[in-house]
Amino acid sequence: MASRDIIPPSPSEADYQRDGAKGDVPLTEGNDPFVLFADWLALASGKEPNDPNAMALATVDEDGLPDVRMVLLKDADPRGFVFYTNLQSAKGNQLAAVSKAALCFHWKSLRRQVRVRGLVEPVSDAEADAYFASRARDSRIGAWASSQSRPLESRHALEKSVAKFAAKFGLGEIPRPDFWSGYRVRPLRIEFWRDRPFRLHDRLVFERADLDSPFTQTRLYP
Repeated sequence: MASRDIIPPSPSEADYQRDGAKGDVPLTEGNDPFVLFADWLALASGKEPNDPNAMALATVDEDGLPDVRMVLLKDADPRGFVFYTNLQSAKGNQLAAVSKAALCFHWKSLRRQVRVRGLVEPVSDAEADAYFASRARDSRIGAWASSQSRPLESRHALEKSVAKFAAKFGLGEIPRPDFWSGYRVRPLRIEFWRDRPFRLHDRLVFERADLDSPFTQTRLYP
């Protein structure tokens, strides 16, 4: 079967009429993109069936080739958007070389998305320790057991590594590995996108020249 046979066609006039006012609510302007993001995330948390905090994270490698993967947002405030990872993973190595990244939240059930571009900095040790301690015990053991992004000879080898660290820590405390921490994406640009009929979408951009400057607002053509 050719891929074109399973790709849905563009909506027809009848589709738009059947859907009625879906997404036909103007994007409200505001002065604080972080307040608007929090409102949208709260709405997504009640609508999305899985991981409303999932986001695509884009980085670049040493050749400038983009790389993207899904990660989970673990904190968001006016300082930026936080996620955690093995620092020796592909994304960790890429961010160590080029401390810039882009994010994309896509809430399909809401027909909304948020795009973020900005600078990346490590979270504090205190933040990383607090989040690591909040994870399920097996997830903490998994962080020790996994050499993330590096070749794995077999599934058995991973299970053996998990068993090794489970035995090492027993029932005691599991400290955060020094190779595991978090990053904060500090935005220079945040774009809010809202679906509207006939591809006449709403796009509202908040942008600033540097982290010490205020955001300015601009509407974009769809």
